[in-house]
Amino acid sequence: MRFRETLPETELAVNDFGLWEPVSGSSIDVSELDVVVTPLVAFDSQRNRIGMGGGFFDSTFAFLRDRRYWLRPKLIGIAFECQRVAEIVPNPWDIRVFRVYTESS
Repeated sequence: MRFRETLPETELAVNDFGLWEPVSGSSIDVSELDVVVTPLVAFDSQRNRIGMGGGFFDSTFAFLRDRRYWLRPKLIGIAFECQRVAEIVPNPWDIRVFRVYTESS
């Protein structure tokens, strides 16, 4: 994953995944981000998550895996309450989110 500064005048284009992204702008190092909001496929009460299966999220934020204290960025999951499951057994490379918000949060 790459992150770029996006301003009102930033030109956007649709990428191969059908998502709008900036075509120019200053690159931002992932460790300089304050908050990253990400959709989830499923989550549990321990903040384990299942994403879309590409591994991009986990590899991008792997530097957070061994931290004792959560600094930044704060990884915030957005989901519906019906996506909550009893337990997700994480793989060693999985990165948990800092918090999950649903419509009942």
